[in-house]
Amino acid sequence: MRQVIVYPGEDGYWVAECPSLPGCISQGQTRAEAITNVREAIDGYVAALEEDGLPVPEDQFDAIVVAV
Repeated sequence: MRQVIVYPGEDGYWVAECPSLPGCISQGQTRAEAITNVREAIDGYVAALEEDGLPVPEDQFDAIVVAV
């Protein structure tokens, strides 16, 4: 299980990224599509690490909301 941040991008697409896997980011025309796409990106990222015999980082991301 991985935490994912989803937010509207500047180009009208939704962006989804997984902070515990640096560079693991995707997008979609809708929020749901972005989430589906980042799931695939996470699967591919982890599979590539395992195939190369590299450790898979644990999900240690902690999110808070700060009112400004």
